[in-house]
Amino acid sequence: MNLRFLTSAVIVLISAQVLFAAPKTRTVQSPDGRLALTVEVSDSVSYSVAFDGHTFILPSPVSMTLSDGRVLGHDNLSSVRFRTSSVRDSVDTPFYRQSRIEESYNALTLTFPKAGFSLEFRAYNEGAAYRFATSLKDSVTVVGEEAVFRFDQDYQAWIPYSANTKNPFQTSFESQYTVSPLSGFETGRLSITPMLVELGSGAKVLITESDLESYPGMFLDGEGSTLHGVFAGRPTTYVDGYRCQERILRNSDTLAVTSGTRTYPWRIISVAENDTDLPVNNLVWLLGSPSRIEDISWIRPGQAAWEWWNDWGFHNVDFKAGINTESYKYMIDFAAANGLEYVVVDEGWSPRTGGDIMKAIPEFDVEEVARYGQSKGVGVILWAVGYVLDDKLEEACSTYSAMGISGFKVDFMDRDDQEVVEMNYRILETAAKYHLTIDLHGMYKPTGLNRTWPNLLNYEGVWGLEQMKWSEEDILTYDVTFPYIRMAAGPVDYTQGALRNAPMKNFAPIYSHPMSQGTRAHQVALYAIFDSPLTMLCDSPSDYMKEQETTDFISAIPTVYDETRVLAGEIGKYIITQRRAGDRWYIGGITGTEGMTMTLTPQLPEGDYTITVFRDGVNAATVGEDYVIETSGLHSGQSLEIEAVPGGGFAAIIERK
Repeated sequence: MNLRFLTSAVIVLISAQVLFAAPKTRTVQSPDGRLALTVEVSDSVSYSVAFDGHTFILPSPVSMTLSDGRVLGHDNLSSVRFRTSSVRDSVDTPFYRQSRIEESYNALTLTFPKAGFSLEFRAYNEGAAYRFATSLKDSVTVVGEEAVFRFDQDYQAWIPYSANTKNPFQTSFESQYTVSPLSGFETGRLSITPMLVELGSGAKVLITESDLESYPGMFLDGEGSTLHGVFAGRPTTYVDGYRCQERILRNSDTLAVTSGTRTYPWRIISVAENDTDLPVNNLVWLLGSPSRIEDISWIRPGQAAWEWWNDWGFHNVDFKAGINTESYKYMIDFAAANGLEYVVVDEGWSPRTGGDIMKAIPEFDVEEVARYGQSKGVGVILWAVGYVLDDKLEEACSTYSAMGISGFKVDFMDRDDQEVVEMNYRILETAAKYHLTIDLHGMYKPTGLNRTWPNLLNYEGVWGLEQMKWSEEDILTYDVTFPYIRMAAGPVDYTQGALRNAPMKNFAPIYSHPMSQGTRAHQVALYAIFDSPLTMLCDSPSDYMKEQETTDFISAIPTVYDETRVLAGEIGKYIITQRRAGDRWYIGGITGTEGMTMTLTPQLPEGDYTITVFRDGVNAATVGEDYVIETSGLHSGQSLEIEAVPGGGFAAIIERK
């Protein structure tokens, strides 16, 4: 892999100095002057971060260890070149929460010519980031990285522990949050990222990463008030006989075998003064490598009919519902009638055993379903285990693309070691070659990959609605928590849209006839709240047709936007998000386990508007399906008060009169 540099239209300042021997300190500030990133070079390299004059990350070491014993960041530091630069630019952001974002930062690059590496530090208004770059001959073997976040106090943290306590590196990256002081980090466990830390001032910090390529992802371990990055070693694996999923037998001490001339992942410390700034923090996307697809005109975001959550729960039909050609033609008809762009064909269309994606079960005619979808203007997305798709990647992409298939839902990676990270790049590159979109499930968190490969329309890595098929755990609090943490990294395939809705006291997990916790209005609101360029309608087409009023409201909500802002919210309590697509505005608001009067003040240009609100009905606290749709006039600056029950909410569509 070649060294990758971000280019910008505007470089306003570049300076360099060569310094020797004595410890040296340099500070770079964010453009607004509120964040300061200080780097010290002595017999090692360390950094610290301050916000509004408060140093919340104390000097923390930075190093990378190679297999030949060299420690980049400790050895051969006798000479260093300091280079400062600044960027003020704006970037097009296709298939994202907004169509264009501002990029503004000041940077400090340290080059160590004797050691063959450099460190780049950037200070944005939204946070700080740093990364290694090496300029070494041939390949290198990385056996350790020191990524340390030494907080100045024992702050409260939202910790998403890996659900696998035996081997935390084998995980689906679907975790609830444990709220505890940093010092309460559980021994022997690892946290996935992003992880949130609340500073004493009320400001909040997200620890995560971006531009993860040919390198393992970062987990976090805690010791006192310090977090340490932990990375999966290259594994010895075996193939599970049921789904042909590749699983970890053991991890080695080698993190990565990679090119000696390259950049490495960004370590990110996002900072938000207010909770409402967190869901729209753009650092992960900005720090991803630019798009490697020259022409993206063929990529189509949108909504999809999906059968797995409702367990093929079709009724009032004249065929046996299941994984067969008739069922998917029925779904395509539903999608076409309601303006949905896709139908997802989930697990079971190809034999689970044998691991051959080129085979389909006799009941399912792939070519006929693809042809029928094309005739109706509906794309068809096929489910696949990542390892199985990768095994015949070129053949599968070329063959199914030629049939008219639109993409793959790739599942069960459940790892983020170097091998899986490289596999995802292979899949996305080959899929792009054949104009196929990708939805990654069983997948680690977003790391800017959707910028590099914009045919990646969604990720899982979220404790989504599928959990309600088997779990009684509280998802309502999670719904008003993860948008502030996990969603800051990128889109989520949460798979909302349940039509059976129950308050917590009446909820029960039923695998084949599932329901959601909370209200119908809560489910509808999620379409406006979650970043999800490819989003599911999870319930049965038969039920959506019975509930056409709800279906019409959901299908009217876009999946990509020109603008997004969070109007109000508090992590773990509630959120109200406003979006704009063209000349319409879309707003979603939800509560957690407590009801409230939600004050809605849309941010609109001067003028008169019509607002249509889908909200909780008067009996929604006991009958979750109870809702009301109301249309009224609205003048810019006007506020509305909307009553939301526990687990409730509202959705609104606004257009000019």
